[in-house]
Amino acid sequence: MPPVAVQLHSLLFKLLLRRRLSSLSAPAPASTAAPFGVSSRPADQRPSPPSNPSFSPASPDGVATKDLHPDPLSSLHLRLFLPNPNHHAAATSPAPHSLRRNSFPQRDPAPGQDHLSRRASASFHAVGVSPAPTPAPSAALRDYGGYLPTASAARSAARRRLPVIVQFHGGAFVTGAADSAANDAFCRRVARLCDAIVVAVGYRLAPESRYPEAFEDGVAVLRWIAKQANLAACGRTMMGKGTGADSFGASMVEPWLAAHADPSRCVLLGVSCGANIADYVARKAVEAGKLLDPVRVVAQVLMYPFFMGSAPTRSELKLANSYFYDKASCLLAWKLFLPEGEFSLDHPAANPLVPGRGPPLKLMPPTLTVVAELDWMKDRAIAYSEELRKVNVDAPVLEYKDAVHEFATLDVLLKTPQAQACAEDIAIWIKKYISLRGHELSY
Repeated sequence: MPPVAVQLHSLLFKLLLRRRLSSLSAPAPASTAAPFGVSSRPADQRPSPPSNPSFSPASPDGVATKDLHPDPLSSLHLRLFLPNPNHHAAATSPAPHSLRRNSFPQRDPAPGQDHLSRRASASFHAVGVSPAPTPAPSAALRDYGGYLPTASAARSAARRRLPVIVQFHGGAFVTGAADSAANDAFCRRVARLCDAIVVAVGYRLAPESRYPEAFEDGVAVLRWIAKQANLAACGRTMMGKGTGADSFGASMVEPWLAAHADPSRCVLLGVSCGANIADYVARKAVEAGKLLDPVRVVAQVLMYPFFMGSAPTRSELKLANSYFYDKASCLLAWKLFLPEGEFSLDHPAANPLVPGRGPPLKLMPPTLTVVAELDWMKDRAIAYSEELRKVNVDAPVLEYKDAVHEFATLDVLLKTPQAQACAEDIAIWIKKYISLRGHELSY
């Protein structure tokens, strides 16, 4: 059983959630028909922390952030999280005994011992990367004040290609935001632990944008990442020929991704309803195949998925009135999300086990499922993981005792030891699939 403080906060959370869902259920034809949609609701959260695109004392965790709006025709919003690429610039090649990878938590290094830092376990100094230089910044970019890769940085040891983690926040499809305080802190933690670029997706929310808009936003982000990689590669080719970078193409390139991202090591990470989106995007990536090159989804993480079905499971019967997200509120959220007249708990967006849903399961990427002991939706997530294992997909399940839905991502629970341990466990598993050849982890 969770602490009394958590139980009290759960009661308040459910009260506010039901009030929000009821207000959204009220007829609003004009706003519901708005094609632009909304990707955040300021009334649902504390003020969002502003993005900080520089590695300054204002970002003590060494992670810079930047907000982007890749689609001018919708409210789709992205927040990029970039670990400091200069973190290991001054480090020398480690001694043979320090090359051993350590998957377990380590204490912060003492002064003068930066080469033993935790994040060093996910960087590879011996791996040669020879990216081409990027164009010199214009006067406007010099006024930008944030981190901008330069030609000199391209030739330095700091230029490391980092894997990309595409993250989808929770909120029952109707609340939450990529730049909320809780999601910002969680993504920073993941970026630091995995030493990866995190792309937090602010998809369009219901009921203004019903299914499949939020799911298609996830696919659109993968296509955008692929487009960025192809534009950057084209620019490097033109510069290599001495013709200079195409001015239009250069203006379209996201410099952080062009300089530091390795889209061939892409991981999807979904939280609550975001896990449903991540699973959908993984299926679409399998169907697309080489059409998404150079993006390659190597794994996905489903954190307490928002799965439901018409046939109740044991946990649904036993824990229907559990903490934070009870079954009644979730049913109302699904009614707001699914198209009018198409509500069904066996809808492909809700139930991953319905027949005829996308490509064969044996083609799915390795899938880590995180569940909470006191979450009424856990049984269906575990059943989905079991189906994946039956077709030889690496699909472990991590269940946390006395944990509640969103125990590792809610603002009031983010600093608990259990939330930190969960993020570390996820990072250990992810590194199996994002580590470069010869440096794989065992799990």
